[in-house]
Amino acid sequence: MTQAIETLTLDQDNLDQDNRYPPGDLAIWIFILAELSVFAAFFGAYAFTRMNNVALFNEFQLHLDREAALINTLALITSSYFVVRAVSAIKENHSAVCARWLVAAMGMGAVFLIVKIGEYSHHFALGINLSTNTFYMFYLSLTVFHFMHVIMGMVILAAVAIKAKQGCYSAHEHTGVETGASYWHMVDLVWLILFPLVYVMR
Repeated sequence: MTQAIETLTLDQDNLDQDNRYPPGDLAIWIFILAELSVFAAFFGAYAFTRMNNVALFNEFQLHLDREAALINTLALITSSYFVVRAVSAIKENHSAVCARWLVAAMGMGAVFLIVKIGEYSHHFALGINLSTNTFYMFYLSLTVFHFMHVIMGMVILAAVAIKAKQGCYSAHEHTGVETGASYWHMVDLVWLILFPLVYVMR
């Protein structure tokens, strides 16, 4: 009887953990909202400036590598899927599997960084920089800012993966995994707005 009560209590605790909203630590959501506000301001400034320089933006937008940007989009979407699998794994108490999914997500993040560095190398070889024109000022500012967030997200995922590998998380307590996942999804979301805004929309 006592064992049954303990089992029911544990199940209820796990249910409460799974149903907590928003997932992860509240502090990360305050940070995420602050970061999204900064990106929103960037995007708003880009859109406003573009409306007053349509010909310039359309001309130089064609010089961007859309195929590379598409590869990066697929890489980040795939990485977010891997992070979702990591969260599902830890909820089933599979910490080692969780760690492997997080490493896979970081692998996709590395693909993003490598492709983006290739883009930057091409632009810099042509002498393009922030002062080239208004379009490139926004392009470099937005994408480099996001690039730094990808790096930060990978550092967070690495820290979470190490702790998962060490058995620090479980089905009962996995706030850290959800916190890292929430930040990574934010990074992905920002790119899904940045990609069409900068590379596609005309």
